[in-house]
Amino acid sequence: MSKIEKQQFRRICGKFASGITIATVLDSEGACHGMTANSFTSVSMTPPLVLVCVDHRTRIREHFRIGEHFGVNILSAGQKDLSDRFAGSGYDRFEGVTWFPGHTGVPLLPDVLATLECARVNVVTAGDHDIVIGEVLHADGQDGEPLVFYSSQYRRLG
Repeated sequence: MSKIEKQQFRRICGKFASGITIATVLDSEGACHGMTANSFTSVSMTPPLVLVCVDHRTRIREHFRIGEHFGVNILSAGQKDLSDRFAGSGYDRFEGVTWFPGHTGVPLLPDVLATLECARVNVVTAGDHDIVIGEVLHADGQDGEPLVFYSSQYRRLG
């Protein structure tokens, strides 16, 4: 059986609709870092665990490996621009972006559907990504429609 080609794998995985998050973390000097991630999921109810996947090619990876806490901001349907901003590279993604420190100090974004603050409990290397597993310490949410990603495009429900 031959290995699947990278582009075919990407196209097939794109058939799974996912929400969009911005994962955030502080570096050792207290500077904010964040990245758009749709590779996010709940792992366990007891204890409450979630995971986010971080590409090895990103500079933010080291901060998730070292930082004790990280945040997850679940985006609403009207936050495509925020998703695009944190998906880019080569600039300070937080420049000009309103944020507030959560209970653990991690940067959280206002007006998102939900925020989770997590204590990093494990980092597992899998292929070209790190799977960062965190125990949810604090969470908050509000009603609204999610920003959805499907077949390499942003979508809305309905």
